[in-house]
Amino acid sequence: QVRLVESGGGLVQAGGSLRLSCADSGRTFSYTMGWFRQAPGKERDFVAGIRVSRWSVATTNYADAAKGRFTISRDNAKNTVYLQMNSLKPEDTAVYYCAAASRGIATMPNANEYDYWGQGTQVTVSS
Repeated sequence: QVRLVESGGGLVQAGGSLRLSCADSGRTFSYTMGWFRQAPGKERDFVAGIRVSRWSVATTNYADAAKGRFTISRDNAKNTVYLQMNSLKPEDTAVYYCAAASRGIATMPNANEYDYWGQGTQVTVSS
């Protein structure tokens, strides 16, 4: 059974926007959720992460390539994380993966820290 389900990918022109969603159907709360991406022939890279404390204080972390253009957020009641992507560039083209961990992760860019992964959603930005 797939725990994380991504949606919202697609084809967009450079300068456009997309919003990705990732719904977590697990029974336990994921204190850390993140987005990674993998372009053809390249390694999977961290994009953004969000960690919440037991008091629901959220901390975000962004890769340099995402800063100022992408925004990660989450709806704890829906157990869903979002990635709003603006000013998209052709180099943003990749499969975007959602990841989740049942604990707070200090080093959000570390893919090995996550427990669950989605199947990915394709984002293609045309020039």
